[in-house]
Amino acid sequence: MNFFVADGVRLAYRVDGPDDAPTVVLVNSLGTDLRMWDPQVALLSQSLRVVRYDCRGHGASAVPAGPYTIAQFGLDFLALLDTLQIERAHICGLSLGGLVALWAAAQYPERVARAVFANTAARIGTEETWDARIDAVRMGGMAAVRDAVVSRFLSEGFRQQHPETVRQIGEMIEATSPIGYIGACAALRDTDLREVIPAIHTPSLILAGALDESTPPSQARELHTAIVGSELVILQEAAHLSNVEQPGAFSKYVLGFLTSP
Repeated sequence: MNFFVADGVRLAYRVDGPDDAPTVVLVNSLGTDLRMWDPQVALLSQSLRVVRYDCRGHGASAVPAGPYTIAQFGLDFLALLDTLQIERAHICGLSLGGLVALWAAAQYPERVARAVFANTAARIGTEETWDARIDAVRMGGMAAVRDAVVSRFLSEGFRQQHPETVRQIGEMIEATSPIGYIGACAALRDTDLREVIPAIHTPSLILAGALDESTPPSQARELHTAIVGSELVILQEAAHLSNVEQPGAFSKYVLGFLTSP
């Protein structure tokens, strides 16, 4: 594991793949860490330099006091590029990571070559739902929300067929710092990028899960409409963590998009 510092916060990252290949940065969802991208690394790293990092408050990264903002998450991404001396990189983010990717593509288009926005939206959830999640974690810790989050991350059919993966995702969620989780929930609660999304002109791929209740296909279609020239793929038999439920299809679409002429 390697570390870089963004605005005084020590963040963990990992690099796989050839040093001279184009770089893609993978940005994790709320309540996970860079291991959520394990299903993608083998294929993507054959043609790309794959950089993964733990968002602030998550995984092996430091846990600064919250609340956090989407701008802080976005500037962490830029600090990682600066650390690695990368002028422009591809970015692929899912859920919270997708919001980070949207922010970066809108605010710093010169740093983003191509972007994949997976299982995300310009506005995720409502103030009420995020405040309820924050209150639940404050009262009962991560164990209080683990099962509910897993049930939204992964479809019922997948959970029945892949109990080991369900256990691993659940442990990842429960191991997340409550302070970091609450800080990131506040960022999601307070972020609405609907007005800035039309400014994105970066080549973009939007991935959605047909069974996703957190960021349903209707919101992916809204992104597709707002981002001129974007591509849209809806993965069947996938809920919110579509990269986990449909790893082969997810990786194939991402690799094809990022390596196409």
